[in-house]
Amino acid sequence: MNERADARWLSESRELALACDAHGIIQWADVRARNLLRAHPGAALTTLAVPGTEEKTQALLSRAVVSEIRGWELSLVCHGKPATVSFCARPNGEGGVELFGFVYPEGYGGAIEHLSRALTEIVNLNREIVRQQREIEQQRTELTRTHRELDESNRGVVTLHAEIEEKADALRRTSEVRSRVLANVSHEFRTPLHSILGLSQLLLDGTDGPLSEEQQKQLRFIRTSAEELSQLVNDVLDLSKAEAGKVTLRADLFMASDFFAALRGMLRPLLPSHPGVDLLFELPEGDITLETDQGKVAQILRNLITNALKFTEQGRVVASAVRRGDEVVFRVQDTGIGIAAAHFDRIFEEFGQIDGPVQRKHKGTGLGLALSRRLGELLGGTLAVESELGEGSTFTLTIPATHPEVRELATLAARPLDPSRSPVLIVEDDRKTMFIYEKFLSLAGFQVVPARTVDDARKQLGTFRPAAIVLDIMLEGEATWDFLAEVKQSPETREIPVLVVTVTNKEQRARALGADEFWLKPVDQDHLLRKLKSVARPGTPTRLLVIDDDERARYLMRKLLEKTPYELIDARTGPEGVELAQKLRPEVILLDFLLKDVTAFDVLDDLKADPRTRGIPVVIVTSHVLEPSERERLVAETEAILSKDSLSREIAIHRIRDALRKAGVGTSSSTE
Repeated sequence: MNERADARWLSESRELALACDAHGIIQWADVRARNLLRAHPGAALTTLAVPGTEEKTQALLSRAVVSEIRGWELSLVCHGKPATVSFCARPNGEGGVELFGFVYPEGYGGAIEHLSRALTEIVNLNREIVRQQREIEQQRTELTRTHRELDESNRGVVTLHAEIEEKADALRRTSEVRSRVLANVSHEFRTPLHSILGLSQLLLDGTDGPLSEEQQKQLRFIRTSAEELSQLVNDVLDLSKAEAGKVTLRADLFMASDFFAALRGMLRPLLPSHPGVDLLFELPEGDITLETDQGKVAQILRNLITNALKFTEQGRVVASAVRRGDEVVFRVQDTGIGIAAAHFDRIFEEFGQIDGPVQRKHKGTGLGLALSRRLGELLGGTLAVESELGEGSTFTLTIPATHPEVRELATLAARPLDPSRSPVLIVEDDRKTMFIYEKFLSLAGFQVVPARTVDDARKQLGTFRPAAIVLDIMLEGEATWDFLAEVKQSPETREIPVLVVTVTNKEQRARALGADEFWLKPVDQDHLLRKLKSVARPGTPTRLLVIDDDERARYLMRKLLEKTPYELIDARTGPEGVELAQKLRPEVILLDFLLKDVTAFDVLDDLKADPRTRGIPVVIVTSHVLEPSERERLVAETEAILSKDSLSREIAIHRIRDALRKAGVGTSSSTE
């Protein structure tokens, strides 16, 4: 094809292509798009629309960002005149949209001519597809042969995997037995140790008469040995719990300055035995707020500071904290004997110790650093060391300022209610148990609403009515018997099913207070789901009120929102609509601007004057040409303004979702 033919084809063709970003700004346009529509990069696609049809153009962009669209017709300005352009659009994978359009000619003859050309191109394209299919068939044959070979290899891998899994199971069983033995033996040690410590202290205090200096010295040796053995037992217990995943997280909100003040007071008695060593706490610039397990952070830093004091004969030990993004970095730095790089891994092993004169002098259990690293991991962080022999050591604990479980639970609590799911109030202080509930209940169609305290549960009941309550009767620091009694005695909540799930076998008392079911932990998931499905109320659909005096408009809206989770009620007049809104409390109101004898402003004034309807979002749906002053007021008092001329199912659902989100009500994805 020569240049003149190319130019003529370009001038006659009405097919065009262009690309926009997520905001509708043209990024690229072919020659025909530039010639026919004056579409140039940098311009907004909506500026090409015929005045009054911009919203339909924007609706195309909004939908095409997430899914492919075919046959979407827009009214665009072509050579200064309105023209109809049929678009196919799809996401480009980078947040933008690719658009392929066809400009309908003014006459049918031109349309037939263009269709003929298009059919010719389709025939040629079909031939090319047939050729490519032959090539694909050949490739499929090759793939089948390769698949057979891979299948044979896979059988060998499966056999090897089974052997590895069997060995892994044996190792897990061995580890579980080891942890149980350690825990049982440690518990058996604690009772006689407590007796030794208590009796030796009584003797040292002279309860039964004075002791000689030599006897006191011997008793102090006995007590010191018993204290070391007691520390070893405690470390073994803590480590076995950490390895078994049975450590309970008790997160609370605290400030780094208060934490350091308490830690300083706790460790001050250690300094007299280290006369040449200073213990310093460097407070951060601007206080640091943490929400994590303060006790475990303190346990880690106590271990690090105690070790630093043991192996620092002259100089100082400095504890510091600094905020780094979403993390807090604690450092314990000393001027002690230091550690060789070759021993970095060993010091974090269980019973791992380094042989040396100073180490032999301060013989420890060899579990402190291993336990500290494991506790640091449970806090979502890491424990690392930097050191040189003779230059001192720096141990660095890096943890999230907010524990991941706390953050996840806060996200769960802040999630708006989904009208398509039955909400279940879970009153449970253990976060892991809460996440387990969330996982299997959400898959079964329920929405978990968490409450970690009785006060949280009362607040939640003041904002919504759950389909059921799952209640742990023994929360940390409080019993929930009174809460159970309140729920079952109040006329507003007595009909809510309460399922008690706890570790304390108090079924008779729970039943007496009105519990509908009682189980001991761990509860069987299938049993809980069956019970919830039998007693929980189904989720109520989102209710929409349509106020319009045109019967055809009400019918159209009902058809547009068919097969969605929205329940439509309608009113023919403004006063009737206000009365229904006060009585039924819909989640969204769709209001026509011009009604018989009143306007939307009259209805809005009545709605805003009543506390029951003041917070209901309103979407204006009208064919009236609004004056600038009218539009300005409606924009301030409503959620959106829709034109009946360009109204579609997609636009209506989109605006309803926006209004629900602003009102704090969840929406279902099933409305597509």
